[in-house]
Amino acid sequence: MASNVNDISIRYEEDGQVIIDELDKIVLSKGAWSTIIYKYRQWNRRKEEFGPDKFTIRRYRKINDEYRQQSKFNISSVKQANKIIKALQIWVLE
Repeated sequence: MASNVNDISIRYEEDGQVIIDELDKIVLSKGAWSTIIYKYRQWNRRKEEFGPDKFTIRRYRKINDEYRQQSKFNISSVKQANKIIKALQIWVLE
């Protein structure tokens, strides 16, 4: 695992094939507890192609100078992401 929050990645390869392709990330908070939101896509073995864009929010805790994932929330579709955006806009803009 990484010792710098900016070096944390969800990119994952298996036998030379990228399974999780990290497209972008934004660090939402830094410190002993850090939060990162990622945009990614996942390899579909059956179709032999990448699926649609997905999003995940992950919390990391720094222990012994290494960040370790503590929790995650996967946003499974653009439709779900838009619902989250709308809800937050209502609450934040009130």
